[in-house]
Amino acid sequence: MKSVLCYGDSNTFGSIPGRPGTRYGFSDRWPGVLQDMLGREWLVIPEGLSGRTTSRDDPIEGAHLNGRTYLRPCLESHRPLDLIVIMLGTNDLKARFRSTAHDIGLGMAALVGDVREVAFRTSTEVPEIILVSPPPILRDLRTWDKVFEGGFEKSRNLASEYALVAKAQGVGFLNAGDHASCSPVDGFHIDNTGARSLGLAIGDLIGL
Repeated sequence: MKSVLCYGDSNTFGSIPGRPGTRYGFSDRWPGVLQDMLGREWLVIPEGLSGRTTSRDDPIEGAHLNGRTYLRPCLESHRPLDLIVIMLGTNDLKARFRSTAHDIGLGMAALVGDVREVAFRTSTEVPEIILVSPPPILRDLRTWDKVFEGGFEKSRNLASEYALVAKAQGVGFLNAGDHASCSPVDGFHIDNTGARSLGLAIGDLIGL
């Protein structure tokens, strides 16, 4: 059985737009859609955490949301892996981090390096990697405007930054914004329709 790790934030966790603390059922999240598409020959491992960043400790919500800190033990607990799909970056847009789109892209590049380093250290094969740029957030974020202040413009530059990182690192790339949009209910989460489109697009990229 082949395995794929889906590493992301609330849009991988399956948060329902506008309903904090709730999530869609597994089959309505993009990892669940991917599992249905890949079939029984694959094990899809969902690793989504609301608020997770690429590589930054959150001074308000907690250092445990640093995606780089958790990635290494996560890789070791699930090894060996055939494929890792990483979709992060939305939370890095929060004003408190003062990150540019380029900074966020560098955070993704660091994760690629960590995947390879863990494989080398544990004497396992380096899994295939797909970087997914998250759908751009909307201009109207309802009650989240101050949290993501300045993020609207930056979110539209993430795809180009991630594409450059993917090319330089020799890994796969998908622009989620080509397949799903953030819901107008809150402006930064995808709904189950978007999750289905995204899961199918990732499955197509894998080559089924």
